[in-house]
Amino acid sequence: MRDFTDDLRDVSRRLSEANVYLKIEAQRERFRELEIEVSKPGLWDDQNLAKKLNTEYSNTKGDIEIYDVLARQLEDVEVLHEMAREVDDASQENEIEAGVKTIAEQLSGLEMRSLFTGEHDELDCIVHINTKDGGVDAQDWSEILLRMYQRWAERRGLGFEIDDISAGTEAGIMSVEFTLKGRYAYGLMTSERGTHRLVRISPFDNQGRRQTSFSAVQVWPAMENPDIEIDETDVRMEVFRASGAGGQHVNKTSSAVRLIHEPTGLVSSSQEERSQLQNREKAMNRLKAMVAAKIEEEHQEELARIAGKQATVGWGSQIRSYVLQPYQMVKDLRTNIESSSVESVLDGDLDEFMVGYLRWRRSGDET
Repeated sequence: MRDFTDDLRDVSRRLSEANVYLKIEAQRERFRELEIEVSKPGLWDDQNLAKKLNTEYSNTKGDIEIYDVLARQLEDVEVLHEMAREVDDASQENEIEAGVKTIAEQLSGLEMRSLFTGEHDELDCIVHINTKDGGVDAQDWSEILLRMYQRWAERRGLGFEIDDISAGTEAGIMSVEFTLKGRYAYGLMTSERGTHRLVRISPFDNQGRRQTSFSAVQVWPAMENPDIEIDETDVRMEVFRASGAGGQHVNKTSSAVRLIHEPTGLVSSSQEERSQLQNREKAMNRLKAMVAAKIEEEHQEELARIAGKQATVGWGSQIRSYVLQPYQMVKDLRTNIESSSVESVLDGDLDEFMVGYLRWRRSGDET
C-alpha cells in the first residue's frame, strides 16, 4: 500500500493557507451579518445598496462553500488513507490518488485569489484604449485590442459595456471607453495598464512595408461613491447621441454625456441611461473614481520610490509587444513571459500574462 502522507500533508498546508488569504473566519462572521441585511423587508427601497449587498452576499457565500467543500474532501481522503494503510489495502490507492489530485487542482485555481493584494482588486473596472503613434495602423490596432478584451471578458464570464467610442479616420477607432463588470475585473485588468506595441506588415500600405503601432490602455477601479469632491468649474461637459450596436441610435436626443476633467485630462462617459441628467450623474461618479484612483496611485508610487521598491508600470510605459512579422511572438516586458500563439492571445487568451503580472506585482510588494 502506497504511503500518501506527504501528498496529504502538502494539500493540507495549502488549504490552511487558503483559510488565511480568503479570511474564512472573518467571512463567516460577515456572512451572518449579510443574511440579516438581505432578508430585511425594505431592502430594495435602495436598489444600489440592495445590489451591492446581494453581490457581497453571493461572493462571501461562494468563498465559504468552496473552502468547506475542500475541507470535507480532504478529511474524507485522509480517513480513507488511514483505514487503507491499517489493513494494507492497495485497492484504495487509485481513489486516494484521484482525491488528492482533485483537491490539489481546485486549490491551484483558488490560490490565484492570494495574488489580489490591491485594495480595489475585487471591483468592476473602467478601461480606456487610446490610439497613439502609427496612423491608421494604430487606429486598427486599438480596435484589435478592444476585440481582444471583449473576447477575454467572454471567456471569464465578465460583463462588458461600451460607454463611448470614437471611430478612426479610415479604419479602426481613435479611442474607446468600456466597463468590465465582475469580481476581480479591476485586479486582473491592472496587468494591461500601459502602452501596447504591434509590429506587422501593414494591411494599409500598398508596398507591404512593416509598420509599428502603439495604443495606450488606462484602467481604473469602478468605485462606488468615492470620497472625493471635484470642482464643477474644472469639468467640461459634452453631449452626444447614444449609440447601440452597429452605430444605430438608441434615441434621437443627445442624452449621452462625456465629462472632461481639465486639470488631469481624464475623460468619463455614460450613455446607458435614458436622460442626460442620469448619464451626467453616472459619468461624474466614474470621473470621481478616476481622479481618486489617480491620486492614490501617485501616492503609492511616491511611497514605493522612497522605499526603493519595484515600481508598478504607469499607463504611458510600454508593457507588451505583439510581433506578427517577421516572426510571431507576444512578450511582456515586465515579467518576460512570452507566447508564440499570437492569434490565441489576440483572441482573448490573456490569463498567463495577467497571472504573471500579479505574481510580479506581489514580488515587488514583498521586497
